[in-house]
Amino acid sequence: LKAAVSPVQDFTSGRFASVLDDPMVTDRSAVRRVLLCSGKISYELHAARQQRGIDDTAIVRVEQLYPVPQRRLAAALDRYPKATEVFWVQEEPANQGTWPFYGLSLPELMPERLGRLRRISRRAMAAPSAGSAKVHDVEQRELITAALGG
Repeated sequence: LKAAVSPVQDFTSGRFASVLDDPMVTDRSAVRRVLLCSGKISYELHAARQQRGIDDTAIVRVEQLYPVPQRRLAAALDRYPKATEVFWVQEEPANQGTWPFYGLSLPELMPERLGRLRRISRRAMAAPSAGSAKVHDVEQRELITAALGG
């Protein structure tokens, strides 16, 4: 992914950020939906959101999955006071990836903020992928459309 690059300074003088808030949101009070995610899917969500002109959705990337960065995650969520929906988005099947852990942990650790956390992902599967590039592409488009409220 061309978007997945960092300047050298981030490695030499920067620090690790366990939670990366959405730098593209200009009006935080307009955000109604927050998408929590980790990794490559965040770049695809950002690109699709920009392409579709969506401005009521924030994408918060969680870089440290364990231990859960509760304070930083809470601080990021607090920046969107009118958000009514919070989703964990992952491209892995529902029974794989981060969701099995976060789906159980986050509502317990942060009930006031994430008590109604929902998942957007592929259906539960024995394999990590559909095994077909065409099927994968269709599933990926459906996943991104669902995440962006369409």
